Order: sequence, then C-alpha cells, then structure tokens
Amino acid sequence: MELSEYFEKTQGRGVLATADEKGKVNVAVYSRPHFINEKTLAFIMADRLTHKNILGNPAAAYLFMEDGTGYSGKRLYLKWIGEGKDSSLIEKLRRRKYYQGKEASGSRYLVYFRVEKVLPLIGDKK
Repeated sequence: MELSEYFEKTQGRGVLATADEKGKVNVAVYSRPHFINEKTLAFIMADRLTHKNILGNPAAAYLFMEDGTGYSGKRLYLKWIGEGKDSSLIEKLRRRKYYQGKEASGSRYLVYFRVEKVLPLIGDKK
C-alpha cells in the first residue's frame, strides 16, 4: 500500500516533533499529513513554535498511532523543503472545518516536507 493511501484510509493520532537550531525539542499534536506525491507531504501550520523551529532546523519526525488496540502505525522522518501561504489551497486541504480557541486567528502556512525515511511504529524494519 502506498503511503498516501495508508494515510487516506487509516484513522489515528499524530505527533510532529521539531527542534530549534540549538536542539531544544518541541512536540505537537498534528492531523494526518496531506500528500502531494509519495515523497512529498504537507502540514497546515499556524505561526507558532513548531513553525518557528522548522525555519531554524529543517529536520522533523512525525509519529502516527493507528486507532484501536495494540501499537500499529508509522514513523516518518522528514526534511523541510518549503512553504506557502495560499489561503484558498489551505482552506481546500483543511479537514477540520472549525477552530477552537486561539487557533482561530493568525497566519497559516502550508509547510512542505520530503519523506526521508519511513519506519513502523514499533521496531526498525519495514
């Protein structure tokens, strides 16, 4: 199964880990990625700590845990390759059509990553 198909069909929770240029780590809950192609994905980001970290350090990791019992999912190792602020594209891609609290305002970015490596949630082999 292609990675894009996996994320289209599989429900679960995701966490995006980033670090600033000094190595201070941040972890944030993120929805499933939007696939541009099998090697390129994007996340919609607010102008907050995760976005600031990516601008100083292009490496990130995304952990996705499938719904259900057990420990199934994927770990994606990513490298930032660019971003855009096309509000119509961001609105089109957005899965959640409502916002809660502080998230409702501020700048949004479509942040693109190249998939460097994919591992299962548990273990180190495909």
